[in-house]
Amino acid sequence: MNILFTGARSGIAKDVIDKIKHKNVTIYVSVYTKSQLAEIKKIYQSNFNIHPLKIDITSKKDQEKLENLKIDILVCNAGVGYGGSISEMPIEKLRENFEVNVFSNFEIVQTVLKQMIERKEGRIIMMSSLAGIVPVPFLGGYCATKASIIKLAETLRMELKLLKTDIKMILVEPGLYLTGFNRVMLENKYEDFETSYFKNQEKVLRKKEDLFLHLLGKKNLDSISNCILKAIQKKHPKRVYRAPFSQKVGAFLYKVIS
Repeated sequence: MNILFTGARSGIAKDVIDKIKHKNVTIYVSVYTKSQLAEIKKIYQSNFNIHPLKIDITSKKDQEKLENLKIDILVCNAGVGYGGSISEMPIEKLRENFEVNVFSNFEIVQTVLKQMIERKEGRIIMMSSLAGIVPVPFLGGYCATKASIIKLAETLRMELKLLKTDIKMILVEPGLYLTGFNRVMLENKYEDFETSYFKNQEKVLRKKEDLFLHLLGKKNLDSISNCILKAIQKKHPKRVYRAPFSQKVGAFLYKVIS
């Protein structure tokens, strides 16, 4: 079985890889830059079944590298996040958020799907987020990309059924985990905050964000990495995996109330 992870330098993807790297699988671990590639080559140098790749998912040239790989399971984990109010967030940043998280991820899906459709089997695991269900102030651009991933994946699942193949489309929607990614998103909006409509509220916002991360952020990744393991290994995986439990319940209640 061959598994491709995109955006796998650290965090949740690395936690999953560390749990399956000694199993009878071939794992392609892709990262964004050459320096990251050198880093993961050192990390996995003793694992003969792990093959590090440099894949910028926005690059057509890098996308073409996947055409000659047999991929049984694709885990789309690559993504970026920019914070900022929708009222003033530079459209270039919003556009890049969608370019990476949505458009380029689904270009990768289309590339890998070609071979899966020929074989009539395969598995695609899309990493979305509970932020695609529950909007978070000043992370609206990121939330919108994750909501888009959910709807595109759900639609693709319905379309693939018409082909009568054994290709499974699985969504994984993590809540707030302290991998460092969320802190970067919350922090980067302050780079030009002196001209923001909300500049007088910076201290209050920072306190709220620190409290938000402290109360909800999960350091232990097991609950979500175990969900991804189920999506990879189970013969009949669920269509959607969400974790941690408390935030999954919160997202459900939000949907009901809203």
